[in-house]
Amino acid sequence: MAEINSHLLLATDTVAVWDVLCSGTCKHKSAEECVSTTHLVFPYRGVYVHHTGQVETVVEANQVVFFNESEPYRISHPLEGGDASLSIGIDEATLLELAPADFLHTKDRILFNRPRMRIDARAQLLAALGRHRLARGMTETLEAEDLILSLVSRALGKRTSYAASGSIGRQKLVDRAKLVLSSDLGRRWTLAEIGSAVGVSPVYLTQVFRQVERLPLYRYQLQLRLARALDLLDACSDLTGLALDLGFSSYSHFSTAFKQAYGLTPLAFQHSSRLS
Repeated sequence: MAEINSHLLLATDTVAVWDVLCSGTCKHKSAEECVSTTHLVFPYRGVYVHHTGQVETVVEANQVVFFNESEPYRISHPLEGGDASLSIGIDEATLLELAPADFLHTKDRILFNRPRMRIDARAQLLAALGRHRLARGMTETLEAEDLILSLVSRALGKRTSYAASGSIGRQKLVDRAKLVLSSDLGRRWTLAEIGSAVGVSPVYLTQVFRQVERLPLYRYQLQLRLARALDLLDACSDLTGLALDLGFSSYSHFSTAFKQAYGLTPLAFQHSSRLS
C-alpha cells in the first residue's frame, strides 16, 4: 500500500470530497507539503500529528482539522495503524458564507486562524453517513451536496464546535493524553494509568483536560469509541463483538451510548448508511 491513497467520492461546482487513507509508515515528520485550496479534514480512523510552523496538533476523530491554502505543513505518526480522513474542499464563496468571520485571518479569504475545532456527535454522524453513502454510490448528487454542506455548517457552528482553551503547555499535555487513549480504544484505562503515562497526577489530568476540551476525559474517550463504531458498523455483522472490542461491557451498553450520542441505534445507523 502506498503511503497515501486518495479516492474522489464527489466533485461538483460547489464541493469536492475525498476519502484519504494513509498507511502511517512515516513515524517522523514528513517532507513539507501544502494544499492548493483550503480543505476541511474530518478524521475517522487512527491518529496522526499535524505540524504547521511551531504548532503541533494531535488529529483524531473528535475534530475537524483545517489545511489552509498554500500553508506548509508536515505529518507524523506517533502510533501504529495509519489513519483515514474525509477531506472536503468547498467553493470559496460558499465557504465564506459558512465560516464565522472570527475563525478566519481575514474576512475575504478562507484561511482559518486555528488548526482545528472539536466537533459534536451530530457532525460525526453526518460525516459517517456521507462517506458510507458516497462510497456505495447510493446517493444522488444533490442529496450528497446538501449533506456535506450540512456537515460543514455543523462543524463550524459556534454552538456545535469548540476551540481548545488554556495555555500551550496544557494543550500539549491534553494531546499526550489523547495519544494514550487512541493507542488502545478498547482498553479500560484508569486515570492513574493515563496520568502516569503523561507524567501528572489523576486530579491534575482531569482538571486540565476539562479546561482545555470543555469535556471530561471519560466523555472524550466515549466519543472516540463511538466514532470508531461509525467507521466499522457499515460492514459489521457481529455487533456484540464490536461492542466488546471497543471496551463496552455489553451490546446493550454500546447500543444505549450510541443512541444517546447519535439519536439512533447501531442497527438503525447501518440501515440509514445504506439508504439512497
